[in-house]
Amino acid sequence: MAHPVRNPAYRRRILASASTISLALLLSGCSYVSDELWPSLTAADPVGTEPVLRQQIPPSAAEANPQPTLSQPALGSTNFVVPGVTQAQSTGTFVGQKVQQMRGELSQLQQQVTQRNQQLQAIRAGATQNSQRYHGTVAAVSTRLQMGTTPGNPILVSQWTQAQTDLDRMAADVGNLSNLANQVAADSAMSTYLLQSIKSTYSLSGAIDEDHRQLSVLEDETSKTVVLIDRLLGELSSDVARQTNYIGAERTNLTTLSAAIKQGELLGPGLGNRANFYAGAQQFAAADAAAAPFAADGRVPLVVIRFDRADVPYQQALYNAVSQALARKPNAVFDVVAVAAGGTQAQTASNQNQARRNADRVLRSLADMGLPASRVNVSAASTGQTATNEVQVFVR
Repeated sequence: MAHPVRNPAYRRRILASASTISLALLLSGCSYVSDELWPSLTAADPVGTEPVLRQQIPPSAAEANPQPTLSQPALGSTNFVVPGVTQAQSTGTFVGQKVQQMRGELSQLQQQVTQRNQQLQAIRAGATQNSQRYHGTVAAVSTRLQMGTTPGNPILVSQWTQAQTDLDRMAADVGNLSNLANQVAADSAMSTYLLQSIKSTYSLSGAIDEDHRQLSVLEDETSKTVVLIDRLLGELSSDVARQTNYIGAERTNLTTLSAAIKQGELLGPGLGNRANFYAGAQQFAAADAAAAPFAADGRVPLVVIRFDRADVPYQQALYNAVSQALARKPNAVFDVVAVAAGGTQAQTASNQNQARRNADRVLRSLADMGLPASRVNVSAASTGQTATNEVQVFVR
């Protein structure tokens, strides 16, 4: 007699029962949000109403991580050492005197480059320490929020202030790198001018063979210095560009972290940064039809928030819904619509004012979550089909 687990019919019955139980659990788990806020789970795709053709691309390991750790981009690690200048006796000719002069100019230039390199290494060391302090503080705040805490916890507020101070120090490091890059750019111009002067000296009359031999050595050492300075300038420019973008993104994340501290629970990275991330690393190649024109009665809202009591805890669900929309459409624009309940003329006027205030509250929440103001439009509407004031969020 065959073992029951190996029996195909028996296995099919087990899988069918497991699927039924899983579906029941999923449906029961969604019911708790129906009183306050819910994404449009059974309606049309919020990105558009036309069918979408998608080609599945497996996510990378970093994209599949539900809690990615963002770290500061690595600074350059090169230690720039000048090649040195070979000394020689002057021949006494006019060209020999020019060689001596240009040799001294190259030596002075290399001393400046050595000083620039020392400044660079010091800035890198300080930036690394500031970055470690900043990420340690942010990680401590995020961990506490993820475990659960009280809204506006003063300990977390103090840690957030420290993180902002550390981020300001990191921004100052970027400013120091930028100033150093300007100084190296001047050195680069000087080295190029010196190299051209050396090449022009070959054509001067009255030189002896020793003058040209010394010129050849000086030209080689100057060329190496030019290459070294160009490498130094290129590395500095790359560091400044990467760190500037990173600091801007982290300021947005700190704003979102402040909103999370006020709420007492972890939201996630700033929505603006998530949009940029998904724009650069989408998991789907899609051919989307153009979104339908904005009409409150013609589209299914992404989110509906019913303000039927004083403190509606909508922030986490709003963040999740908008984040998922940005994952599917990184360039999405959101319409926040204040929907007022009906009633008598006086009740309608009061409801309209309250609905606008609710919409402003949702708008501030989106801003705190890092969504740029240019990605959000606000409007108002009245309807007799709702018993309470609502804020509806549409995506297009």
